[in-house]
Order: sequence, then C-alpha cells, then structure tokens
Amino acid sequence: MTTAHDDATTDEFSMASVDVEEVEQLLLGDFPDVRRDAREQMKDPQFHKIEGLSTEDQRERTYKQLIALTESGSVHRAFPAEFGGQDAHGANIASFEELVTADPSLQIKAGVQWGLFGAAVMHLGSHEHHGRFLPGIMDLSVPGAYAMTEFGHGSDVAALGTTATYDPQTQEFVVHTPFTAATKRFLGNAALHAKAAVVFAQLITQGVNHGVHCFYMDIRDDSGEPLEGITITDDGHKGGLNGVDNGQVSFDQVRIPRTNLLNRYGDVDAEGTYYSSIESPGRRFFTMLGTLVQGRVSLTGAAVSASKLGLVGAITYGNQRRQFNAASPTEEEVLLDYQLHQRRLIPRLATTYAASFAHEKLLAKLDEVFSGRDGSDENRQELETLAAAIKPTTTWHALDALQEAREACGGAGYISENRFTSLHADLDVYVTFEGDNNVLLQLVAKRLLADYAAEFKDADVGALASYVANQASDTVMHRFGLRRALQEVRDTGNERRSANWFKQPEVQHGLLAGRVRQLVADVATELRSVAKLSPQQQADKFNEHQYEIISAAKAHADLLLWESFTDALERIKDPGTVQVLTWLRDIFALSQIEDSLGWYLSNGRMSSQRARTLAPYINRLVARVRPHAQDLVDSFGFAPEHVRMEVASGAEKARQDEAMDYYRRLRASSEAPVDEKTLVDRKRAANKSRKK
Repeated sequence: MTTAHDDATTDEFSMASVDVEEVEQLLLGDFPDVRRDAREQMKDPQFHKIEGLSTEDQRERTYKQLIALTESGSVHRAFPAEFGGQDAHGANIASFEELVTADPSLQIKAGVQWGLFGAAVMHLGSHEHHGRFLPGIMDLSVPGAYAMTEFGHGSDVAALGTTATYDPQTQEFVVHTPFTAATKRFLGNAALHAKAAVVFAQLITQGVNHGVHCFYMDIRDDSGEPLEGITITDDGHKGGLNGVDNGQVSFDQVRIPRTNLLNRYGDVDAEGTYYSSIESPGRRFFTMLGTLVQGRVSLTGAAVSASKLGLVGAITYGNQRRQFNAASPTEEEVLLDYQLHQRRLIPRLATTYAASFAHEKLLAKLDEVFSGRDGSDENRQELETLAAAIKPTTTWHALDALQEAREACGGAGYISENRFTSLHADLDVYVTFEGDNNVLLQLVAKRLLADYAAEFKDADVGALASYVANQASDTVMHRFGLRRALQEVRDTGNERRSANWFKQPEVQHGLLAGRVRQLVADVATELRSVAKLSPQQQADKFNEHQYEIISAAKAHADLLLWESFTDALERIKDPGTVQVLTWLRDIFALSQIEDSLGWYLSNGRMSSQRARTLAPYINRLVARVRPHAQDLVDSFGFAPEHVRMEVASGAEKARQDEAMDYYRRLRASSEAPVDEKTLVDRKRAANKSRKK
C-alpha cells in the first residue's frame, strides 16, 4: 500500500530491520580481528583520558600510556619482520585508529613516534638505517619528533627554510636555521620527550640545492638537555591534545654524519656528488612525501571513530530523554521522535556510515600499496588522491557531528563527562595537520583537471568535434530549461513520482557525478589557455577560480563516499538490513544534493517542481530510519568502556522510568494535587452552564 506522500510499500516497512552483528562485521572492514583486539586493549582505564588534568600531568600520563603500548607490542605491526614487526601496514593503521576511543592525545603521540618518526626512517631510509635506528624507535628507548613544519611553511613543504649543507672536508651535513621563520614548530614529542628527530631540510652540496630531504638527528643528550647548537622551546597549552608535548626546534650550524641522510631516494657520496634513482626533482620530492601518506589515512579513520562516538551518545540520549507533552497528556515525547531532532542526527549518521565505508576502501588501498601487492606509481598516485579527498571530508564531518551531537544533548552535552567538548577540542586540529584540508582539496582538483585533460590527449578531430557537439547540446538543454520542462511535464501533480526518481541509484549517481563533471569542465574551460600566459597571469587565473576548484574536489569526495556506501550494500545478506541501509544511503546522497540545490537549479539539472519534493522526501526517509537508529549506532561495536558518556549509560532511561512511575502512582492515589488549569477549565465550564 502506498500513498502520494509515501513511496515505500508495506512490505518494505515490515521487512526493515538491522542485523547488528552483520553490520558491525561489515564496519570492521578488512581487519576485524585486529580492531577487536585493539578495542579490547582500549577498555583498560590506564589508557583513558582524565578530564581536567594540568598540561604537565596530562603529558606525563600520555607518555606512560605510550610505554604501556610499547610493552604490549601492539604498535609495531607496520615495521619489518626482521626487527620484530609484522610488515602489516593496513592492520597497523586499523589498530592505531582505535586509540582515539581512549584518548586522542595517546593516538597522536603514538602516531608521531611510530607513524611519523619511525615511518620516515622505515620508508625513506636504507636497510642500514633500519638496523641502526628502528630498534630504539620501536621500543621507545629513543622517543622522536617529526621536524617538518616551520613557522613560515607548513603545507608548502618544498619551500622549507632549514638547510643541510654538505661539507666534504669532514663528510658531514651542517644543519642550520637561517632565519626565524625557518624554526621548526608544532613538533609532537619535541618539548619534553624527544631524544632524536627526522629533520626535513634543503639538501645543498657542491653549490646546488637538491630540494627537501630527510635527515636523522640526535637532539637531546641522555640527561634530556638539548645538544650543542640546538634550541628547543615549548609550544605550551593548546586548544586540545594537551597530552602531546609540541615544541619548537632551531639549529645553529649543527653537524651530523653524512650517513644520517635517509637516502632511499637521494644520496651524497663522500666527495659531495649527489645522485638519485629518480631524475626529476619534482617527482622525487612527491615520491618521498608520498611514502608518508599513511598519516592522512589514519586521521580519516580516527575522525570516523570520533563521529561514531558522538552519535552513539546523542542518539542513545535522544531515545531516552523526554521533553514536552505532544501525543499524550501524561507521557512526554522522547527527543528522537521529533522531526527536527531526527533531521539533525540521522543525516549525520548516514554521512558517518558513508565515511566509514570510504575509509575502509582507502585503508585497503594503502595496504595494497605498502605491502607491495601493487606499489606502482599509478596506484600510489591513486592512494594519495583518495587520501587527499577523504581526509578533509571525514575530519570536517567529525567536528560537525560532534558539535551537533553536543547541542542535541542540551546542557548535558556540555558536561565534561560526556566527552563531546573534549573530543571536539582534540579533533579540531585534525583539519589542519597532515595537510591543511583546503590545500589537500586543491591537490584533488588538480588531479581531476589532469584526468579531464588526459581524456582528449590522443583524441582525433572527429572525437573532439563529437564531444564539443554533445557538450553544446547538453549545455543548451540545461540553459534553456528543456530538461526542466520535461521533468515538470512528467512530475506535475505527482509527488510520489518525483520521490521514486530520487530513490533510484542511477539518478543519485548521475546527479553527484554530473556535478563533479560539470564543475571540472567549467574550470578546465576557464583555464584552457593558461599555459600561454606568464607565471603571474597563470597564478592569477588559477586564484580567480579557487572556489570552483575546491567545490569540484568536495563534490568528488561526496561521490567517492556514495560509491563506497553503494558497494557496501552489495555485501549485506540480510534483506531487512539491506532495506534500512539503502534508506540510509539515500539520505546521505540526497542530503548532499539538498546542500547544493541552488547549483542544481541554476545549472538546469533539476526542475523546481522536483526540487520542491526533495526536502519532504528526505524527511520521510529519515522517519523510516528513525526506529532503527539505535541499532545503527549499536552496530558501531563500541562497549561502554569505549563510549564513557553518562548520556549513553542508560542513566537517563532510569531517571525517566522513575519519573513516569512516580506520576503514575500519584495519579492513582488520592493524594494527587489538582492541576490549577483543571480548576480554571471547570470554572469556565460552570460559568457557561449558568449563562445557558
């Protein structure tokens, strides 16, 4: 049975359900056992963040947590087997992401030690470097820092100011900070604990600058004091992640052995001659940085986990907290029964599911590349582009989901024991480290433009003419509203027909992909003749279209998430679960389209008639998912020890049950006071009766 206001059949409603175990298994991805082991370890209170500690105490606690992780051997999976690791790169990150449930500071400090400091030695160094440096890194006898970012340059790594100039007389590199803005800043572990660092600096030999390379350096002696020529200062209290001791480091003509150059991609012999297996300086630079992409991948997973935690709290609370009498004079409504509350949380739940599935694909791609199953340049570039697209989407979404979840819990959400504000503060910096989100999206957009241009690289005149004709026809159809007119003819007076159009996967894909394609094509057209201009004019032209470029990259990320969600649906066996998650996938797709509805209308991609039906249809989808919202967050698989929120503990339900029982007994007793409104109503009724 259907109506014009509901396109779902009775059978679809009756079969809808969520097999929590199956969905949990699906969300665990390709490394379920590793994730379960990590979650079991993170139940231990010694790893849990304690709110309200001083910066000094929080740093000390986080360092002790790091020692405990080392002793458990749970952070060594990615390292070579000959040094006690497992050569398991994807599994290592899957485990690492789960640390965020215990304490984001622990996750980031661990990430600095083993995911940045250790990974730089492993991926940029030779086997000799591995033997010299990895054992101390792995067992934490040598805590380290990752010295890349400077006051003057962060995302623009190629422009770093620190220099490493080779001296053939002593066979040493002289590392130097030539000006204040070249001081290394925001270095995790640097303020207190790091004994060594991997330092990114301009390699200069025989009067030639060969660009940024990575060097291993000792920075403190055994007593913890900075070595001669090295100045270390504390970045101090931050907006979050205060368990991580960020600091600043500068160098004054500090000499290190030639063999401390991590030389996998470039080396200098004793005489000072530079050589590399990669001839192109640009390609060499991006190859070196590409080996460190795992940091971006790990942040996506951590951000998704934080989003899940926030939604577990808000949706559980929304299913228990009652406010206002609506349908009953004696029983208040639970918050999640209100449409606005559903609209606030369920689309964000849909995005979290989409982001989770996309991250698992990204993680599988990383494991494929770093395991050597497919380490081709093409596959590495694909990994870097995917990471640059998904990292911004997931980290921005985490902040949005945590903030909305906090507000949805009212004042309770602001209490520290419910963790929303703490998680938001700790996750805030995720959007700007391991690559500023907007800079990463520019990388994605440039790749999209390059791919777009490559489509026509070898095309003959006939193919180009055909494309131009088709594009012109397409433009005319949109510009002059012919498609809008056709849609209006088909849709007029039939809301259900429009809803059925929106629910079709091919329509959702067409709208999302069509926006990407059009945005890229528009920018490509504007930049078509840029190669003939001067560098300044090229930069100006690119800058004029920066907003459109970022929009194209964001749209591309939305498409990636939708495709990942759709692929995941095909792996579910339980029909009822397929139904609920299909609705959830549709909510994700249509919410993204709704957010860009002005673009679809102004570009003639949708009729106004059809656009008017979009919001009501999303409302209906959200209402369908609402009965299954608790099962959907329970499917995240977090135990109470991971969530640690009073709003999700069941305490609210106990309070509400107690209150309802109290009023039920009071109404049934002879002691119940009479409500003043009842007396007023009786008096009015009596007055009316007398007048008659």
